Amino acid sequence: MKNLLHISFLLLAMMTAQLTSKQTADRDSRKDSRPVAGVLQFRELFNGKDLTGWINVNTAEDTWTVRDGTLVCSGHPIGVLRSDRQYENFILQVEWKHLEAGGNSGVFVWSEGVPPPGKRLPKGVEVQILELEWSVQHKATDAYVHGEIFGTSGLKTNPDNPRGSRSKSAEKRCKGKGQWNQYTIVCVDGVIKLSVNGKFVNGISSASIKKGYICLESEGAEIHFRNIRILELPPGITTTENTAPVVGKRSSR
Repeated sequence: MKNLLHISFLLLAMMTAQLTSKQTADRDSRKDSRPVAGVLQFRELFNGKDLTGWINVNTAEDTWTVRDGTLVCSGHPIGVLRSDRQYENFILQVEWKHLEAGGNSGVFVWSEGVPPPGKRLPKGVEVQILELEWSVQHKATDAYVHGEIFGTSGLKTNPDNPRGSRSKSAEKRCKGKGQWNQYTIVCVDGVIKLSVNGKFVNGISSASIKKGYICLESEGAEIHFRNIRILELPPGITTTENTAPVVGKRSSR
């Protein structure tokens, strides 16, 4: 039953995205191209020009810069850049590439807006972004580097492909340094499904928080991001206990 529910979840998300594309094409083909009420569609989270819509939480002023339509993260210091508001149910697409062998980064979803006291990274669900050489350098399993998903700072999840409390990808699909990768992250009602370079390979369910901020991670190595876009889905029944605390739009540096 659990697997059936997860399959249904994926089919619904994919049908929603396909329907959105068709509706957008139909709308654009009409002479009257005014927006249609209630039509779901992707929008850019990163405009390719500046950091509008993002908050530098706890990194340096030059940690995050924009170069030729690409969001460049220096990796120093460790910390996050977060969305200026919270998101509940959505499909997030992001392209990324590491510039250094063994580079470390990640995307946080349903995250708190600031890290806990004494920590550099927030409570949330992290979708890991590691360069392929990381496992070699750290003499660890390469299950880490292909889109591992896990809760941080006490956030509870139920892994689809357990490796301890973490969920490892069912297939190795990430590319190495200097090559672009694409994540499609579907987040609905405490369930997350991850597609790596065009194929769904990992997920979690029963997340204890299912509404919060989206964060990009700086963690020691240069990484580039581009084509960051989101399709917001209708809200669900989410209590205050399942929602990250709302914070202001100022950085905590």
